[in-house]
Amino acid sequence: MPKFVALLRGINVGKAKRIPMAELRTVLTRLGYTGVATLLNSGNAVFQAAAGTSADHARKISAAIAAQLKVDVPVVVKSARELSAIIAANPIAADAADHPRLLVAFVQDAKSLSALREIESLVVPPERFAVGRNVAYLFCAQGILESKAAVALLGRAGRRATSRNLATALKLEALTKSTG
Repeated sequence: MPKFVALLRGINVGKAKRIPMAELRTVLTRLGYTGVATLLNSGNAVFQAAAGTSADHARKISAAIAAQLKVDVPVVVKSARELSAIIAANPIAADAADHPRLLVAFVQDAKSLSALREIESLVVPPERFAVGRNVAYLFCAQGILESKAAVALLGRAGRRATSRNLATALKLEALTKSTG
């Protein structure tokens, strides 16, 4: 059965949009997904589904969270294969020590990438920015909090995306290979 990764945007940051991971697992299980596992407290879940596209699952999960948990949250879903391809296609070389400063901004569809292209004008070397297929990569050499490009990516410009650092993306990839 195919595996997928659900990435929720902007939950459990501050006091708004709180979703305990146990409740997220319950929502996914009620939707009929199996092998449900979560990673960290920031809205990362791995699950198996017998059928359906990533976009179908994203819509279904977002609607279920709104209905059951009363939280309106954008959800991006990638298949395990898509996630592995995104990680493999990363054009920005970074040592393991730099993985927490390399952001991977996931979008559900290519149309959503247009707003992310605006971020390029905010990149200050030695920062690096690249746009791939349904993803953008941003290396924040001085740290995420010090980067105007990262602030834009995590804020309004990136509202149709959800970002994870490369370290988390790699943990999610490993989880897709170890569950179920």
